[in-house]
Amino acid sequence: MERENLPLSGEGRGECDILPDDEILYDLAELFKVFGDTTRVKILYVLFESELCVNDIALRLSMTPSAVSHQLRILKTSKLVKFRRDGKTVFYSLDDDHVRSMIAMGLEHITE
Repeated sequence: MERENLPLSGEGRGECDILPDDEILYDLAELFKVFGDTTRVKILYVLFESELCVNDIALRLSMTPSAVSHQLRILKTSKLVKFRRDGKTVFYSLDDDHVRSMIAMGLEHITE
């Protein structure tokens, strides 16, 4: 990402040493930590194409539903996935197009 696209306070003043508040930087670092787990990235990747229930995700990734549920809880807390209920079944999907963009940009970056 180019520097002029970063949301820095003091933008336009030409000051290179002004950073966002520590709380914002902390939250950003925490978000990147969520992407630091291969299992969570796999879950996001399978949700890239369609919404799925826990059992379908578990089958696609050869995992237990319990392990998938644990990771989905973390992804929900980080606002990367959302869910909807249909009777007793809960379906998960990517939270919004920002998540889709982050995954696509990450893949583009590592394949350059």
